[in-house]
Amino acid sequence: MRRPVYLSISLAIIVADWITKLLVVRKFALYDSRPVIDGFFHLVYVRNTGAAFGLGANSGNSLVPFLLNGGAITIFFAVAFIAFRSPLTETRLQAGLHLILGGAVGNLIDRFRLGYVIDFLDFFVVVDGKPYHWPAFNVADSAICVGIVLLLLDMWRKPEPSEAKA
Repeated sequence: MRRPVYLSISLAIIVADWITKLLVVRKFALYDSRPVIDGFFHLVYVRNTGAAFGLGANSGNSLVPFLLNGGAITIFFAVAFIAFRSPLTETRLQAGLHLILGGAVGNLIDRFRLGYVIDFLDFFVVVDGKPYHWPAFNVADSAICVGIVLLLLDMWRKPEPSEAKA
């Protein structure tokens, strides 16, 4: 009974990511920015042709999209393999893996459908009148990051095999 719950986490991320991106595309012009918390958080509409946080976006190399898609698909299958081979009773591990799966699928849908990923969450600070931005991201990216944190916590909190036998 637990597998459907974990799969629903992935599905919820995919749906939330799709809906929020659809709203941004319908309500914003490309590069439009609207303050939510002025001087800290804006909603924007940007297209990311690179990897996470825009890495490689301006490379101009035609191999980059192929490598990004191939890498994302490989990671998807690796995470799915681990998720389906790991015990369902390991809640933190399963939740983390399924958050990563949902986020990966959300961004892969954009990459295959559009050739880029829609990003819209823009956090920044202003120091001496100059804004310092974290690269724009989306719901899928957020799910992937939270999933990675859960995986790290899971690894950190698990006893070593020698400790478990004691």
